[in-house]
Amino acid sequence: MVDEEKNHWAKARAKAAGPPDRAARFDAIGETLAIARQRNRPTKLGGSGCPILVEGIRDRKVLRNLGYSGQIELVNRGWNQGRLCAWLYETYGTRNRVDGGAAMYLLMDWDRTGGRLQRNLSRRLESFDILIDTQLRKRLSRFLTPETSTVEGLRGFITELKILIQTYDPLEDE
Repeated sequence: MVDEEKNHWAKARAKAAGPPDRAARFDAIGETLAIARQRNRPTKLGGSGCPILVEGIRDRKVLRNLGYSGQIELVNRGWNQGRLCAWLYETYGTRNRVDGGAAMYLLMDWDRTGGRLQRNLSRRLESFDILIDTQLRKRLSRFLTPETSTVEGLRGFITELKILIQTYDPLEDE
């Protein structure tokens, strides 16, 4: 009975951690980033204009290098969280105006500090009834934890990720 419980726990943990094969994990990351890039793209370029909220300038730079062309907003802009959330509410509303989905992506690092920031901002934004998408961070955390725990850490995989993203979201200029 004890061995069965351990085996069940181990299988559940392995399933939650994602595939152990690096190629399979990176393919899933490429697909996830491609979906977010499509939604982030400005409406005049065929996207939904869904902004992404990141911690700092380096995170924004990494996303730009991955081909994100829409709004990427920064948490660290010298404002307190209450003011930032009120500004995001006034600027983007509670739902995406194009596709009716989440009004924005919330993409903090998947380390302890980023987790705290993600929880606090999620709670504050949801108190404004803003629908936020946290799946991008969850999937990156799930599949990239062995390699990096920060958005900025993606810069080491830019070339590989751009190729994978391109397979799911082809752009003419790449």
